[in-house]
Amino acid sequence: MTGTATPDPPVLTPDRDGPPRALTRSIGVTGGTLLTLSCLTPASSLFVVVPPLLGTLGTGTALTIALAGLLCVAVAFCYSELGTLVPSSGGEYAMVSTVAGRFAGWLMFVLSLLIVLVIPPIIAVGVAEYLSAVVELDAPVAGALVMVASTLMGLLNLRANAWITGIFLGLEVVAAGVVAALGFAHAERPVTVLLRPALTEHSSTLTAVTVVAGLAVALFVLQGFTTAVYLSEEMRSPRRTVVRTVLWTLLIGGLVVLVPVVAIILGAPDLETLAAGDLAAMVTGWSGSGVGVFVSLCIAAAIVNAAIVMVIQNSRVLYASARDRAWPVAVSRAFGTVSRRFGSPWVATLVVGLSGAALCFVPIDTLSGVTSVSVAALYLGVAVASLVGRRGAHRTGQAWRMPWWPVLPILVAIALLYILSQQKFLDLVITVGILVLATAYWRWYLRPRPDRRWIVVARPESEE
Repeated sequence: MTGTATPDPPVLTPDRDGPPRALTRSIGVTGGTLLTLSCLTPASSLFVVVPPLLGTLGTGTALTIALAGLLCVAVAFCYSELGTLVPSSGGEYAMVSTVAGRFAGWLMFVLSLLIVLVIPPIIAVGVAEYLSAVVELDAPVAGALVMVASTLMGLLNLRANAWITGIFLGLEVVAAGVVAALGFAHAERPVTVLLRPALTEHSSTLTAVTVVAGLAVALFVLQGFTTAVYLSEEMRSPRRTVVRTVLWTLLIGGLVVLVPVVAIILGAPDLETLAAGDLAAMVTGWSGSGVGVFVSLCIAAAIVNAAIVMVIQNSRVLYASARDRAWPVAVSRAFGTVSRRFGSPWVATLVVGLSGAALCFVPIDTLSGVTSVSVAALYLGVAVASLVGRRGAHRTGQAWRMPWWPVLPILVAIALLYILSQQKFLDLVITVGILVLATAYWRWYLRPRPDRRWIVVARPESEE
């Protein structure tokens, strides 16, 4: 059965597999934007994810990120429409299940679960490089410690975390601003190099195919602006709050990433140094060791901030899957347990955070390619779902409606399909293999139990 998910709460079954206690609506646009900006974590993306991109694209990195940003605007419109139509902490899978069917939603859940488990350790292990200014730590150990600390923070209530992460966010914006100012002040080349992608001073211009292939990683750089849809069950008036939060986050976060990248490209002593991607060394060369240490510590704080918010977001995904009965009874009951003191899904938080700590010891290169493919595939699924999201009863549903529908989601889908076609074959095979295993679980466990398993329910906005 792949029918559209029911919008009504399911009848409780004799196995006591009832829905868990509801989350608390406690945040508005400001709190939501602080949390989603912290999850996009522009500074940690700038200093952890961008350096490998500089090694691949050189002076074309800024152009690629800008193109990814334009694509993300269209993706944001798709998310905002579906996220306000189906306000649920399940995010993509709840939206897609409701408008396109349970099986499609299940595949979206598997992709999102893969992303939420892998991205935090990729970011967290980067903390060691920037803490090296004051202390030497083994990268996997440092990453694991960050994940454990972030898990403890994730157990607190959402409003407290919104302000805590907001303080960290301020530090990372300061770090990005310092880097941008230093780069522009030490500019070595004209802005025209931004439109002529090259790796070295004497190499030929990179091809358009190379730039397009880099878009998957660039999407990863900007990934996180969609967190608002995961927090929609904890937002006041989500149909007004979600769209504003998504778009403000993308705009602010995109600028915090792109402006320093432009400055770094213009201010690098030479393109070989730029391709090496050692941003801490460049900052020290521009300013001296004192400023370099300050920026490095701000970056380390940004990475911790990112890990905290990702644990918060990702635990909500597991919580929602428990409420929607994706697992056997005992597992669903555990993942759906909500702390009465802090209002957080504490079991799901522990599972997400401690799993991330363990993954810090897995080679990061093994995880990064699959993550980029999964992000592009997830956005593709949402774009396709937005094409069918205005049929039947959903045509008149209360939701923010995107402009230029259906042209916009069609163009997004075409662009993402092409981007996926340019990725490494092994990364594609691994991702498809995971989806095949997920399909087997669907076929043999979820599909035979349509009235008891994978019953996706969006929480009504009126529930306060």
